[in-house]
Amino acid sequence: MNAQKKKLVLIGNGMAGVRTIEHLLKLAPDKYEITIFGSEPHPNYNRIMLSSVLVGGADMKEIVINDWSWYQENNITLHTGDPVTKIDTDKKMVYSKNGHKVAYDEVIFATGSKAFILPLPGADKEGVIGFRDIADCEKMIDASKQYKKAVVIGGGLLGLEAARGLLHLGMDVNVVHINPYLMNLQLDEAASKMLQRELEAQGMKFLLQKSTVNIKGKKRATGLVFSDGTEVDADLVVMAVGIRPEVELARASGLTVNRGIVVDDFLRTDLPNVYAVGECAEHRGITYGLVAPLYDQGAVLAKLLAGANSDPYTGSVTSTKLKVSGVDVFSAGSFKETPTTRSLKLQDDLAGTYKKLVIENGKLVGAVLFGDTSEGSELFSLIKKGESIEGREKELLLGFSPSQGGGGSSPEARLKAMPDDEIICGCNGVSKATVADAILSKGCNSVSAIKSCTKASASCGGCKPLVEGLLSIYSDGSGEAVKEGICGCTSLDRDEIVAEIKRMKLTNINEVINVLEWKNSEGCSKCRPALNYYLGMLYPDEYIDEKESRITNERYHANIQKDGTFSVVPRIYGGVTSPSELKKIAEVAEKYEVPLVKFTGGQRLDLLGVKKEDLPKMWEDLDMPSGHAYGKTLRTVKTCVGNTFCRFGTQDAMGMGIKLEKAFERLNTPAKVKIAVSGCPRNCAEASIKDFGVIAIDGGWELHVGGNGGVKVRATDVIGVVKTEDEVMEWGHAFLQLYREEASWNERTAHWIERVGLDYVKQKLEKQEDRLALMERIKHTLSLTTDPWKEIVEKDELRKNFEPLKSTQPATL
Repeated sequence: MNAQKKKLVLIGNGMAGVRTIEHLLKLAPDKYEITIFGSEPHPNYNRIMLSSVLVGGADMKEIVINDWSWYQENNITLHTGDPVTKIDTDKKMVYSKNGHKVAYDEVIFATGSKAFILPLPGADKEGVIGFRDIADCEKMIDASKQYKKAVVIGGGLLGLEAARGLLHLGMDVNVVHINPYLMNLQLDEAASKMLQRELEAQGMKFLLQKSTVNIKGKKRATGLVFSDGTEVDADLVVMAVGIRPEVELARASGLTVNRGIVVDDFLRTDLPNVYAVGECAEHRGITYGLVAPLYDQGAVLAKLLAGANSDPYTGSVTSTKLKVSGVDVFSAGSFKETPTTRSLKLQDDLAGTYKKLVIENGKLVGAVLFGDTSEGSELFSLIKKGESIEGREKELLLGFSPSQGGGGSSPEARLKAMPDDEIICGCNGVSKATVADAILSKGCNSVSAIKSCTKASASCGGCKPLVEGLLSIYSDGSGEAVKEGICGCTSLDRDEIVAEIKRMKLTNINEVINVLEWKNSEGCSKCRPALNYYLGMLYPDEYIDEKESRITNERYHANIQKDGTFSVVPRIYGGVTSPSELKKIAEVAEKYEVPLVKFTGGQRLDLLGVKKEDLPKMWEDLDMPSGHAYGKTLRTVKTCVGNTFCRFGTQDAMGMGIKLEKAFERLNTPAKVKIAVSGCPRNCAEASIKDFGVIAIDGGWELHVGGNGGVKVRATDVIGVVKTEDEVMEWGHAFLQLYREEASWNERTAHWIERVGLDYVKQKLEKQEDRLALMERIKHTLSLTTDPWKEIVEKDELRKNFEPLKSTQPATL
């Protein structure tokens, strides 16, 4: 290290503190010798994305903001899993739990906050946790594997995100909230009730106006007792009732602490050379829990430490967006009605939209949007500017117009009129000017390039449409310049790649990469699997599947778990099994000492915790087809008992489901595909949220497409009604082949249909001759497939195929 450099210590490796360091490195890269202490065993990661980790939409690698190499490249000494335990502000020394002693010239407190655990009787029992970090996510995921019922205390933003994650993990979830409506700090009652209806449709249950007085159970929690004498059972209790600034160390160090560490407008504490930023800091009596204000603070502090001129930090107007539940909700400013405010409201229950504007002294001071949040950025801008909107109130309510100085009501016109200092990405504090500079000066000609350069759209993704709009405005106008390719290796999109493969008759992945001039001559983990699929789809007879370009799970026909063990799911057609089949599975599970056997949501058995060395012999002993629970292929066909047993059933749902599953098993598809067959309109098999759903009606079958029960729930569209099982098979074959031929890699049917439109799909399948042609192509492809395990056994490749597993590292969040 350079001896002339001043020593800077950052206490806390979270988003606010590290963002301050990022700014400082840009302003004065050689001024400080930097040491960072973090209490968690991870590099700097995006806490906003924890809910996505919980629901499986992201893993730890995807939410890391600065990986290990970033610290090394910037000569930062990082101590993870090593919280600071003492500071001597007289000697200017920092002491850590693991025995490190570091001198400082300047020290920043960025200790963040901790989940508030209600001081209830029983709060110390097993199964009672907060929701604040990766460790909490791991506990919730582990609990979902053993237990069924969860209760979340707190109906705010954090509580609903936790509840949606637990719901996705297969748990029965109740949300307990002391107020009469959800998200009462962010929404008014009308928007809250609309949100509640949407979440109830997803499966959440709500216990409102309930005050918890006790947590039941002996060693482990078994439920809650409320002040009105009622109770609810639960195996897992998650408290999401708020956060508390982490200030114990600061208080012990002699800093002035109220709710948070008291700072001035330049984030200075009352002790020299000591600063505080982020959730632990209290500025003008306010502590902030949203990321945008924390990044504003970091920018001011970085300029101060760099010796640059800076305007003081004077506080922030905040906005909130619900990101995980699949429901679009936005609020900003002060939206509560008072005697001095007026409000305008527009509610459409049919469309599921709601808009409320709150006006005081001729200025917009608050806004609530539900269902359609596209105008959130513009409204937030008006709130922050504090300019008069007199005479334009109804125009704002009905939508932005030319009278607002935007030169037109189109999104492009509004983006052009937006000030340069307007924040585009609230999660990462990226302004319009920063995005424009990335495009104009740094050659960023795709959303992914802008994301890498500025971090805009790298968090929740809500600002991606704005980034795309700016890309269109500031590029040279050519389509090539603004397109985002399938990955960073190429600017070509899916359709262009497929067209070029066909035009030039390219036959393998390396040929495609070389001829189409990939930036990375080896490709990457995103494009190689995509090319492998496109080539196989185009040339089913000639193309030899490239196993090494498949994801790990597909190569080994099992799901790798976070502890390095595997999950094995044999196929059980239509969820219908037999005593002998169950006995065989049980015997194999006992033989290989499988620690957990679980029924899946797709009516199959999942053998969890299988050792990697046991996988080959286990599949041999099972002698059953793989359920492909790991692949981009047909996963499951869920059925009810239909008219075989049920008095309400009108058709043979089990028979139809088995027929569909046997027809489409082993079919490679752009993304995973799920099918369900319900024997009557009561829809017990949940066919209305599957990729292809079949619901029996009197005298026929109703065909549904494009459903999704994942993070963003999408109900199916009805594509037609048919009379016979043969017609169901015809339409099923045709629909799946059309999807195979036209969807992008990793694009679910729900997203594909939203992109191309239901009318387009109906038009493509309208004529029987077209359906039969598609059916012939998919049948030909299927005729070339065999169960991968049969193939491996016959070729004596069982052991050889698993050699790479010897070096496999345990999967981690």
